[in-house]
Amino acid sequence: MTGQTPQNLSAYALFAALLSAAGLPIYIHAPKFYVDEYGVSLAALGAVLFGLRLLDVVQDPVLGKLAEMLRHRRGLAVGIGAGMMAGAMIGLFAIAPPVQPVLWFAAMLTLVFSGFSFLTVCFYAQGVAKADRMGASGHLALARWRETGALLGVCVASVTPVALGAFMGAPFAGFAVGFAVLAALSVFAMRGEWGSVGVAASTGFGPVLADPIARKLLLIALVNAAPVAVSSTLFLFYVEIALEAPGWEGALLLLFFLSAAAAAPLWGKLAERFGPKLVLLGAMVLGIFAFGGAVLLGPGDAALFAVVCVASGAVLGADLTLLPAMFAARLAKISPSAAEGFGLWAFVSKFTLAFAAVALLPALESAGLQSGAQASPPEAVRLLVLFYAAVPCALKLVAIALLATLRDESEA
Repeated sequence: MTGQTPQNLSAYALFAALLSAAGLPIYIHAPKFYVDEYGVSLAALGAVLFGLRLLDVVQDPVLGKLAEMLRHRRGLAVGIGAGMMAGAMIGLFAIAPPVQPVLWFAAMLTLVFSGFSFLTVCFYAQGVAKADRMGASGHLALARWRETGALLGVCVASVTPVALGAFMGAPFAGFAVGFAVLAALSVFAMRGEWGSVGVAASTGFGPVLADPIARKLLLIALVNAAPVAVSSTLFLFYVEIALEAPGWEGALLLLFFLSAAAAAPLWGKLAERFGPKLVLLGAMVLGIFAFGGAVLLGPGDAALFAVVCVASGAVLGADLTLLPAMFAARLAKISPSAAEGFGLWAFVSKFTLAFAAVALLPALESAGLQSGAQASPPEAVRLLVLFYAAVPCALKLVAIALLATLRDESEA
């Protein structure tokens, strides 16, 4: 292996931006869009999102196998997957549902998330192969490019529908078309990467599931993704209803994700010097202090919440950069093909988002939470604040405990 960094890491950043635009922002925007535009109930949307994750129980590992089978034709497979995902995004936001809105929501999201899962597996598996040839810090170096690109993609995708609302009557349609353009650019930028380094032959799920460190990292990923899942699902409702600050959503999302993107390279540098486990533990502890203040906020506190967004966003940069790098480094040792391993990773990462939706949205609807001009009862608003701010902090404590007991070999 060589210590020199291969060129074209910017292509990994761009492709990561595409994937991130199809992930978290969809959970931020899609439920509220279908509530406001088509009157779909929160409970129905939560049930659909959870049902899609049940599909992923079978689908994501199978897509990992498929990615492994197509490892010598990944360029073509990735192009097809990106095209399917872009088309489904246009269907989700830019086309009026030709059937019942909840059924259309389910069908389009199935295609979006299937494409997302397949592309994620291919992308991270290729990243393992490339980073393993970049020297001792290859996984962290690639992670800095990849996750910074991902965070910038989340920034743009989260804010674009809100920003476009000031210029056009159908902002989500504009977002969907922009996503399709990004998909084309990303596939073009990565066209020479899929065959640039050899991907090892499949070792199956066995080595990943049999390895205690890999299993522990998957469990940590599951628990650690839950706070982000909860806060992402409820963000727009929290700003509109708890803070009574409609119109601030775009600026606050931008602050949050830009802060994460700006901090991600710093966390990577710190991890190279002090080790990813120690740095990630410190960041998780800081995250509780940074985000916990949201429990105390209420109407008129949008400016204070902006401070919370900056602080908690900066800490999120560590979560999104270091944990995938630790898992990738472990896969390089036990399962060099990595495709099946990241099939499992994709599942645990998405399951938390769906669980948050099915657990929280129906409970808030039962408490009487109302989106839009209608007023919500005080008890529903209090429940929203607790779900949004207190539950993520409690879940983060569990993730800290799990990470603290992880054997140090994961840093090797």
